[in-house]
This record gives sequence, C-alpha cells and structure tokens, in this order.
Amino acid sequence: METNNEEIDINSDVYRYDKSDLPKVKNRLFYIYGSLIKLFLYLFFGTGSVVLAVIVFPFLKITMHPKDKFQKAARAVVSHTFRFFIGMMNFFGVAHFDVPDRAKFRNLKSKIVVANHPSMIDVVCLISLIPNADCIVRGSLANSVYAGVIRQLYIVNSLGYDEMIDLCKQSLAKGTNLIIFPEGTRTPRHGTNPYKKGSARIAFDTHSDIQPVYIGGTDKYGLGKYDSFFSYSRSGSYHYNIYMLPEIKIADYESLEPQIAAKRLTDKMHEEIAGAAKKIDNKIV
Repeated sequence: METNNEEIDINSDVYRYDKSDLPKVKNRLFYIYGSLIKLFLYLFFGTGSVVLAVIVFPFLKITMHPKDKFQKAARAVVSHTFRFFIGMMNFFGVAHFDVPDRAKFRNLKSKIVVANHPSMIDVVCLISLIPNADCIVRGSLANSVYAGVIRQLYIVNSLGYDEMIDLCKQSLAKGTNLIIFPEGTRTPRHGTNPYKKGSARIAFDTHSDIQPVYIGGTDKYGLGKYDSFFSYSRSGSYHYNIYMLPEIKIADYESLEPQIAAKRLTDKMHEEIAGAAKKIDNKIV
C-alpha cells in the first residue's frame, strides 16, 4: 500500500478500502471477459427482479392463499432463482462456490443468520442456500428496481425498531431464517468494521438462536465497496467458500441485562467469524 510517508488513518475508508496493493491483472483477456460478464449478470439480475415482481408474484398471489402461504412460496421461488443465478456465474467461469454444509443450510429453521459481507452478492449466496430466508435490507433498496420483490418479502431497516422487531418475530415464528450482516456495510479490504448490536438485539428480543456464517475465498475486488462498476478480480475468477460456524444459543445470554447481552452476543459473533477467517484464509475481518 502506498503511504507517501504520510501518517495513515486506519479508521478512514481511504485506508480500509484501499486498492493500491492489488496485484496486477493476471490475464488481461480474462479480466475484460469477466468485467463484461459481470455487467451482463447485473442486467440479468435486474431484469429477473422485474419479472418476479410483475409476472411471477402476481400469479402466486392469485393461486396461493393466505398471505403466509404466498410469502413462503415466493421465498422458495427467489431462492431457486438465486441458485440459478449462482449457477450462471459458475457456467460462465467468473465465480466458483464451495459450500461444505449445503444440506445443513437447507434445514435451518427460525435462526438469525449473521455473516461477514465481502461482496455485493453475499445475500444472493445465502438466500440461494436457504429456501426459507428473510432478511433486513437497506431502506433505499425499497425504492430501487428491486422494490417489487423487497416490499413483498423482506424487512427494511428504515422502519422504527418496534415495528421492525414485530415483523422479525412474526417471520421467525413461521420458521423463516433472518439474514443480517452485523457490519452494516461491506467488509473492508484492510482492517475491520465494528459489528453493530442490531442483530444481537433482534436475537435477544425474539429469543432466537444465532447461526454465524463465514464467507471466505479469494479477494472480492470488483464486488466490494467503492469498487469500479467495470472492475473485476485481477487474479482470475472469484472463489467463494461458505462455512457454517458453531451456533450461538440465545439461552446462554437471556439471564443477562439486555444491554450486556447485546454486547456479549455481538462480541461472540465477531469472535466466531473472525476466528474462522484467520484459521481458514489467514485474513483479519
């Protein structure tokens, strides 16, 4: 990383998302190919979201009653669609995915699923693995091209806490798993993000166990925060290794005061994910 002999502020985004230490492009033709395929997949993903919202979901609403049955079916459709999207990335050779605990992901029920967040497709990966997945998403996405899907299935973080926690309780009570990224933003290339207590508070207030997940593999340059829209991995295709970590039992923390429990749960989440990152990929997250 270039410092120009100036003192580095390790808490600044300039340092944390710095790209100056990236390797040179290994294969220029493949880099161009990967960038073009990535743009095609963006377009495909956006178009698919519109098709789901305009054609598939209205059909499900007509044929599936009541609302709970529709949402369960719609979430399964989204999971299958995301699985197909992941398959396309494999087919084009731009990304490869290794999930040792694939069957266990399918069998999750009423868990708070927390993970590190190295790339913009992390939620796609997790929902493709978990058929009955709900998630908390940025409120701004409810006004994007994905609005037709998000507003019908997922919980936006712009709601008041009481309203949001009620929706989380309802979702988890039906056996749905709630995906949350405790960092609140994408994992930086250098250093760490502080884990926010929101996921711990939700777990405590809904009396739900926490399932930590580590998303590892190669560097995700091109899919990270602040990366150029036209950028792609400089070392070849992306490799995703997704690991299910030991479950955190909420019962072990329910005797504590809420604020203390939230702090300890948050620390435990970070400890599990950071420990896996160090052990598996020798990374600090």
